Amino acid sequence: MSKRLAEVARKVGVSEATVSRVLNDKPGVSDATRQAVLTALDVLGYERPTKLRGERARLVGLVLPELQNPIFPAFAEIVGGALTQNGYTPLLCTQNAGGVTESDYVDLLLAQQVSGVIFLGGNYTQADAAHEHYERLRQVNLPTVLVNARVPELRFATVSTDDAAAAEQAVLHVHQLGHRRIGLLLGPEDHVPSQRKLDAARRLLERLGSPLSDELVVRGMYSLESGQAGATRLFAAGATAVVCASDPMALGAVRAARRAGLAVPGDVSVVGFDDSALMSCTEPPLTTVRQPIESMGRAVIELLLAQIAGTAQPGDELLFEPELVLRASTGPHA
Repeated sequence: MSKRLAEVARKVGVSEATVSRVLNDKPGVSDATRQAVLTALDVLGYERPTKLRGERARLVGLVLPELQNPIFPAFAEIVGGALTQNGYTPLLCTQNAGGVTESDYVDLLLAQQVSGVIFLGGNYTQADAAHEHYERLRQVNLPTVLVNARVPELRFATVSTDDAAAAEQAVLHVHQLGHRRIGLLLGPEDHVPSQRKLDAARRLLERLGSPLSDELVVRGMYSLESGQAGATRLFAAGATAVVCASDPMALGAVRAARRAGLAVPGDVSVVGFDDSALMSCTEPPLTTVRQPIESMGRAVIELLLAQIAGTAQPGDELLFEPELVLRASTGPHA
């Protein structure tokens, strides 16, 4: 107990006696100091006393599926900074293969009495993934915001890039350059954002008189290596342009082209998705569809704070318009 008092006191910059008064719910402590002590308990991993657990900590969980794709750290930086400006402390929860699961993180965050949770991609985007842990958030009415398209039955506030518009912009661009064998490099079949991209691309190509062949649709896992493997198959199937569901996949496609002796954009064109950091510095600089992450991040915070304040109900999906950024990885069909 004395070690906990000393550690929390150092964290907050108050005396151990002040920390003791807060833990024993005694008077004589300002609201700001009381809140700072409770937040320090949460951050340091100590349980609150039973009589204080009814109060929500000014903590918000940020759950990320990975950190390899630079778009996720970029989102986390924007959202985390905005949370701090509004008096909340972000708790970063990142997953890796064989490690802590999304369900485990939900249990951890609920135990910490967080004020809300923001998911920057996760199981909710895949129809066949586990969804039971979202029901636990629903049962306690915890303010929750999802980033990226979700399966329809999960009625949480959602902020998404318009995947259909993104696919249309990319496909129309390479079609106008004269490409007719246009390959799509997407996520898993049950992945909702990929489903939206595929449906939009099919409709557009049908209207343009260039129906999409099944052999020109390849699924991957959003990594550079997966992109390289998938693009190798697409080039072997005769694709002269590849539209990818992420920038790392697109960089993998550029590598696959070079391994096959193809020039980018002289022989084949490649389009990414996200416009994550340094895509203007690759060789060649990557044509990609930009997600408006700053405006999306502001919307995430507004939706979360409105739920915390009790002035909004979860359920709606806000769609943000993407922007095609033209660089040097796309060119006319030879």
